[in-house]
Amino acid sequence: MNETLRLAEALISKPSVTPDDAGCQDLLVDQLQPLGFICERFVGGPDDAQVLNLWAKYTAPSLVTGAPAPLLVFAGHTDVVPTGPRAQWDSDPFVPTHRDGKLYGRGASDMKTSLAAMVVAIREFRVAHPTAPLSIAMLVTSDEEGPARDGTVKVCEQLTQRGEHIDYCIVGEPTSVHQTGDMIKNGRRGSMSGKLTVKGVQGHIAYPHLARNPIHQAAPALAALASTTWDEGNAYFPPTSWQISNIHGGTGASNVIPGDVVIDFNFRFSTESTPESLQQRVEALLRDHALDFDLTWTTSGLPFLTAPGPLVHAVQKAILDETGLVTELSTTGGTSDGRFIAQICKQVVEVGPTNATIHKINECLPLTDIPPLKNIYRRVLEALASPS
Repeated sequence: MNETLRLAEALISKPSVTPDDAGCQDLLVDQLQPLGFICERFVGGPDDAQVLNLWAKYTAPSLVTGAPAPLLVFAGHTDVVPTGPRAQWDSDPFVPTHRDGKLYGRGASDMKTSLAAMVVAIREFRVAHPTAPLSIAMLVTSDEEGPARDGTVKVCEQLTQRGEHIDYCIVGEPTSVHQTGDMIKNGRRGSMSGKLTVKGVQGHIAYPHLARNPIHQAAPALAALASTTWDEGNAYFPPTSWQISNIHGGTGASNVIPGDVVIDFNFRFSTESTPESLQQRVEALLRDHALDFDLTWTTSGLPFLTAPGPLVHAVQKAILDETGLVTELSTTGGTSDGRFIAQICKQVVEVGPTNATIHKINECLPLTDIPPLKNIYRRVLEALASPS
């Protein structure tokens, strides 16, 4: 059994359903402290749902110019989503199990194997290159799968307050499709939700002239929103999309015109749009349709993009040298904690294992994908420590 697999299994055996870390970060600290890492804990959230965050950093000697060595951060999360009905699992989700050449367990792909690969890659790099001019840190939270209010975003705020400078960041989200390394994320779309309440006048359905049906009034506006081209996207992002997620209206009776209708919707937006521009366009369209409405907005993440440069090139070369794959740069998928880190670090890339079974019953990962993942992380460390 290799070291990465052993550590991944130890992490999977911890039932760290969000926001419970369940002792996972203790395992990481035990691995990192002997390598010269200073480990700090940040605790957030309410007492009945505390979030644990870890900032562990090794500081390399300053460069001959007197400037500090560049800092690469590995970022990830120890929390996992709930298992769902355990009876539907073929084995206990918190007992790592091998079947058919795969590692089964909750977090096998998302993302305890990545954390294990990061730690072992760091150890191999530090042992082989003890004086390399590259500082290394790990930023780990137990609040990525939950509300994400007391995790990475809070650590980033703390780091900003004390003037910590981050040059590069690799997030270990499962980004690959068929084989580790075939796809990486060099950006993500932003996410913004709206809750729209369109007001009418409740009344008897047989006397519509004495009422005002908000569903009828809202329908043309919703059709216009659905058909709007918000932007054309760009070389890295698809066009911004607008989707309705929920509509709530009516009293439950078949003879009552409702007094209001509530529509939940969401934007997934590219760097071609901003929250402010999208909000202004939506509100102007609603006013054009003469609606009586209330609208509240929640922006859960801004889009970010890391254009090809030192970090992207280092990751591309590491994947090619390790697997022979020419990786695909992508910005597809949902949000990640990369959206918070990108606010304080200009180069953020997500690199991880395959994602076919994440959040599913019988989450698993091919065992053959684990050593290449660790080696990719190590090769990136070596490349950034010795830039050409």
